Amino acid sequence: MRALALTHHGGLDNLAVLDLPEPTLAAPDEVLVRVRTAAINHLDLFLIEGVKGITLTFPHVVGTDGAGVVEAVGPAVTGVRPGDRVALNPGISCGRCAACHAGDEPFCRGFGILGEHRAGTAAEFVCVPERNVYKISGSMSWEIAAAFPLSTLTAWRMLTTRAALQAGETALIWGIGGGVSLAALQIAKHLGARVIATSSEERKLAKARELGADVTFNHVESSAEQIAKEVRTLTGGGADVVVDSVGQKTWEASLRALRPGGRLVTCGATTGPNVALDIRRLFWFQWSLLGSTMGSRREFAEMADLVNAGRLQPVIDSVVPLANAVSAYERMARGDQLGKLVIEVSR
Repeated sequence: MRALALTHHGGLDNLAVLDLPEPTLAAPDEVLVRVRTAAINHLDLFLIEGVKGITLTFPHVVGTDGAGVVEAVGPAVTGVRPGDRVALNPGISCGRCAACHAGDEPFCRGFGILGEHRAGTAAEFVCVPERNVYKISGSMSWEIAAAFPLSTLTAWRMLTTRAALQAGETALIWGIGGGVSLAALQIAKHLGARVIATSSEERKLAKARELGADVTFNHVESSAEQIAKEVRTLTGGGADVVVDSVGQKTWEASLRALRPGGRLVTCGATTGPNVALDIRRLFWFQWSLLGSTMGSRREFAEMADLVNAGRLQPVIDSVVPLANAVSAYERMARGDQLGKLVIEVSR
């Protein structure tokens, strides 16, 4: 099969479309999917350089999101059959531990992500457990089906489960333009919240306003600290929730933008992982600092049902054929994308 694979760590030059053996069903509950489209996320970029704690066997098939048609199923599979159109939940858990049985899959110590801890989706075939496939409607495009899983699931858990954003509250979302931030904006509006969004580019802020952002700030024209001050003024004390996947560059401003009792929720650190915290401010203002990773099967189903019904729609930046897939990585590395970068694997 044709697949986009990493031959070793160290840069985009080590990504190539190769002919690799097709995967085979290795467990009774597995599903073999013929991939139509795949999509990438920032963690795909991090993996190329190497991620602490993750050891790859090369060549390693990349790609964290995917959608396609069921090709074959194991004897224990009952929910799907060959020919079904499916999107893939990229969060793989063991399915046997206490966390999995409780429906808390992200807390499974064996939790991993397609394309990161095991072979990814940018290949003509991929094998996943049955619990990781979700049937999609015949009207959903393959681009949408590949674009929504990881980023929309991540944003859904951040806002609904971790930060518990409520109607009438205000959410500040840094760095509109990527898949998670755009999904967070749509989810926040779906929940009835007011949204303040930031970006370094006017075209991305225009898209945010189109999606319902109530206030936008250009963080080239205004510093992060100035934006935090404006947020406090606009809200009469600070945002109820701050969504920060930027990390080091915006951390201090995120805290300054929070109201007393506010919640900061983070899922990433694209500008660096190391931040400072004055614990006295933490307990005095009674903030909640919340980490969030991916989501549970229940959360995936809740979110995917809304996408299937057309009530949440991921923004697509561009679609490229598998032969040109490296160009999508290059675009993400430059930060040029507005929405999800999708790879057409097959037709």
